[in-house]
Amino acid sequence: MILCLCNALSDKQVTEAVEKGASKPREVYAHCACKAQCGTCTRAILTMIRDLAVPPAAQSRAS
Repeated sequence: MILCLCNALSDKQVTEAVEKGASKPREVYAHCACKAQCGTCTRAILTMIRDLAVPPAAQSRAS
């Protein structure tokens, strides 16, 4: 799924960036060799970063 229309960033690219150490949206953009344009996707990227940072065991307990 495309999260950023300006840069055509997909959720897979964001996941890869986070898995390689990105912990802020600007680090995700840097990993993907782009910059924030309109900023609309920043919240979605931040949500993904937070969700991916939670260990799977903690996610299952929260449900």
